Amino acid sequence: MSVHGFEVDLPDGTKQALADYAGKALLIVNVASQCGFTSQYAGLEELYRKYKDRGFEILAFPCNQFGGQEPGDAEEIRNFCTLTYDVTFPLFAKIAVNGSDADPLWVHLREQERGLGTNQIKWNFTKFLVDADGAVVHRYAPTTKPWQIEKDIAALLS
Repeated sequence: MSVHGFEVDLPDGTKQALADYAGKALLIVNVASQCGFTSQYAGLEELYRKYKDRGFEILAFPCNQFGGQEPGDAEEIRNFCTLTYDVTFPLFAKIAVNGSDADPLWVHLREQERGLGTNQIKWNFTKFLVDADGAVVHRYAPTTKPWQIEKDIAALLS
């Protein structure tokens, strides 16, 4: 199954079919506003602006599972991202990425590309690169900075 077979929740509670992103390369990221990696929002936004017109999307999923670093509600998260980092890529509803309540998309992502020694998400800003057909092609650690992924994104778009 590709990621295009999933539906995810938008902050307002409505559903978004990921099939709507078919034909685009995706970077799917679990994010948090109070994390040591939060400054990656700036690099993610830079990548988004550079490649969005070439068929690239970033899908960000706020997650509060790691150190309680995303305590806000949808409006607080959106305001923080917009005012602090001028984020224009889509932010989805807050989710769990691990455990029995894990979002099905994230279970799928974890099953497709394991991290070091586990398929569990280890921290905020874990990133999955997905090709235009919805196949997961790479998993990046939270420590991987957005600019380090650029060559892989560009290769998918060429």
